Amino acid sequence: MDGSESKPATPPPSPPTLRTPWRQVSWGNNASDLDYVKNYKPENEAVRHIRVLLHGQVGAGKSTFINSVSSVVRRKRVLPALARSDNSEISFTEKFKTHTIQKEDRGNFYPFVFNDVMGLEEGTGRGVHVKDIKLALEGHVKEGYKFNPVSPLTPSDHGYVSQPSPDDGVHVLVCLYSANAGDMRGGVLQKMREIREAASALGIPQIAVLTKIDQACGQVEKDLKNTFKSKYVKTKIEDFSRKVGIPLNCIFPVKNYCTETLLDDDVDTLILSALRAIIDFGEDFANTL
Repeated sequence: MDGSESKPATPPPSPPTLRTPWRQVSWGNNASDLDYVKNYKPENEAVRHIRVLLHGQVGAGKSTFINSVSSVVRRKRVLPALARSDNSEISFTEKFKTHTIQKEDRGNFYPFVFNDVMGLEEGTGRGVHVKDIKLALEGHVKEGYKFNPVSPLTPSDHGYVSQPSPDDGVHVLVCLYSANAGDMRGGVLQKMREIREAASALGIPQIAVLTKIDQACGQVEKDLKNTFKSKYVKTKIEDFSRKVGIPLNCIFPVKNYCTETLLDDDVDTLILSALRAIIDFGEDFANTL
């Protein structure tokens, strides 16, 4: 999997917070969103589950996001997706894998699944190949396929699915990026734009998730309720929207579970906000199939 959340001792200094939040959320009042997620069922009977494809730069916290979502939904800390504990610039994810979230009754799973891929890197022959992500969008990548940064999947390869079902294709694409990282290099941004254009051509909706906000902003680290008053977080979201093209209201800041051993209502609020949008967007697309 990709790099995990590694928390620095002291976040860098941050600009003062805004007096009025730039987005309204109901902090800690998570019951309705949690009920919605737990009772969700795809309307299209040909689709057993909404497939969510996560992609992003190495170290953005894709695997940790999967673990955080699973923890919030299952109401306990769980680690279904292996994640690296350091900030390595080499992707930990090597294979295409589907992650499910188990319901309370054993053997049953929630009708939404996550696919993690190798991280994006600058230059050619490094990180996941953009062509592999494009194939995954259409459901052509078989479970367990090992990514090759130099040579993308072809129809003659064993890992190629020639006739994907409505379940195999992606219903919503999620791009993760770190608030704690420096400016993305041009090559990575170009790959993100290519992936976005491919998804748009297929009609697949897209969402972005800004991770590690507590590591990047001292005011947010002090109190997560400052997230939507933070000038730094707002600027990060506006900058990404301008460079990649994802609308501002489709970008969600989150703090993944990292060092915590217990659940936190405010952390859950941000994760559930992103998850509900992911499900809603995926449901709308699945109903077009």
